[in-house]
Amino acid sequence: MAIRVMLVDDQVLLRTGFRMVLQAQPDMEVVAEAGDGAEAVEVLRSTKVDVVLMDVRMPRLDGVEATRQICGGPDRKPDDGGPRVLILTTFDLDEYAFSALKAGASGFMLKDVPPDELLAAIRSVHSGDAVVAPSTTRRLLDRFTPMLPSSGAPDNTAVNRLTEREREVLLLVAQGLSNGEIARKLVLSEATVKTHVGRILTKLDLRDRVQAVVLAYETGLVRAGTNGGR
Repeated sequence: MAIRVMLVDDQVLLRTGFRMVLQAQPDMEVVAEAGDGAEAVEVLRSTKVDVVLMDVRMPRLDGVEATRQICGGPDRKPDDGGPRVLILTTFDLDEYAFSALKAGASGFMLKDVPPDELLAAIRSVHSGDAVVAPSTTRRLLDRFTPMLPSSGAPDNTAVNRLTEREREVLLLVAQGLSNGEIARKLVLSEATVKTHVGRILTKLDLRDRVQAVVLAYETGLVRAGTNGGR
């Protein structure tokens, strides 16, 4: 069955370009489009969608709030059956992209991403993975974390439930390392790293790696501008 994709962007030309790329794929189908977040939320009430490509800055309802409404916030789990959101950002202009990840998005890509990388990201998000490019992760988090409103002193209660090895893995995830890179760094098998990541998500009640990175920054386990605290 083809991956059902929705395009949400206030620029018609961009939607047209993305649609042409996606429709050329045998495993993808653009089933809906919207020019702003409010329209996207409305369309999704009657249209079955697997992956939403979401712009951030749009009129009426921006991508952050639209993502929050679509994903049900950070408490929604992958098996809830709703669409997964992939943020498309210009990076230098969209200071709210990181907040969209907190709102429940499964990842982010730059709007000028090569077509093959965008297609791979859509497939990854559809399969349940989070799309967080390692190099972009560090740059994005270092830039956006200081801009987030403070909610008080960091709460490390959840992180304290992790074993020493799990904390070590979480630190490396927060640096944007892939499972393979973590495996090489810790001299473990990739399957073992995957198991550790799964346990971390379960213990911390997180949906995916994106939320793990967010939590690591919010609790002060790593800090912006410190390369993951290393």
